[in-house]
Amino acid sequence: MLIIGLTGSMGMGKSTAAERFRAHGIPVFDADAAVHCLYGGPAAPLIEAAFPGSTRDGKVDRTRLSEILARDPAGFARLEALIHPLVESEERAFLQDAARRGAPMAVLEIPLLFETGADARVDVVVVVTAPEAVQRRRLMERPGMTAEKLDVLLARQMPDAEKCARADFVVDSSGTIAESHARIDRIIASLQGRDGEAFARYWSTSAPPRERS
Repeated sequence: MLIIGLTGSMGMGKSTAAERFRAHGIPVFDADAAVHCLYGGPAAPLIEAAFPGSTRDGKVDRTRLSEILARDPAGFARLEALIHPLVESEERAFLQDAARRGAPMAVLEIPLLFETGADARVDVVVVVTAPEAVQRRRLMERPGMTAEKLDVLLARQMPDAEKCARADFVVDSSGTIAESHARIDRIIASLQGRDGEAFARYWSTSAPPRERS
């Protein structure tokens, strides 16, 4: 099974790209959605212990957590240290299920793919990109977004140019959705029949190599 890492900075159009992969019958794991579910309960006690006052009614209050992190940007690293292992466990279960079903390809949609070193655990990396002006316009249209909050969030991410330079494939999403879909279609066509090594090397067992004795 070939594992495709799908990434890109905020507001670049990853969700649109992911939907196109799904339209081709390729299973896609959404890391952001996994985090949202974890915030809804399983991870809440851990996050409350690390960031007192960040939860409400047994769930992470994203507004409160954002306010705490705005005052303490170093807290992002602590938060990621709590969340990433939990997400990785879900990724492992997802990929093992896809392999059992005989899927020739599977996609891990991970916003911080390069930043977390997850690019070492996939076979191919697809980066979705757009001009900075387009990215900022899209993000500023999101509810509750401010220029200050946006700057903090973008500062955590690798520069777009570096992501594109490290990618196997780059999808420019600044045009129409149909144009983005056509680019994804060409990538999928080029990957047909290609074997991957990442699943056997990292994901096929119950724990990653660094944790096995």
